[in-house]
Amino acid sequence: VQLQACGGGLVQAGGSLRLSCAASGRTFSDNAVGWFRQAPGTEREYVAAISPSGGSIDYADSVKGRFAIDRDNAKYMVYLQMNSLKPEDTAVYYCAADPTIGTLMKYLKFRFRSWGQGTQVTVSS
Repeated sequence: VQLQACGGGLVQAGGSLRLSCAASGRTFSDNAVGWFRQAPGTEREYVAAISPSGGSIDYADSVKGRFAIDRDNAKYMVYLQMNSLKPEDTAVYYCAADPTIGTLMKYLKFRFRSWGQGTQVTVSS
């Protein structure tokens, strides 16, 4: 599956953004999809993930209660709604997919193998 993230931008602290991940490939609905982010000088950080059917969702503690992930398999899309943004949310955000993770995203978050290009999110204070 091929992925492309978009929807990033510049927003003030406390604001919201909705990222989109567009997928192509017949097996998209077989894939768990995750969002990750990487700020300059830091390691890539797991943000959230959703199971192939959308029935299971997992969030990193740092975004729980502020971010929401969902997907529309008919449209080959996964979304990340980001609310109450903080300056520390500033990063390049990537979406990733893998058909072997299923509902075990929390435990297999480092198994994602298909990656899209990222989209920059900048939160000003």
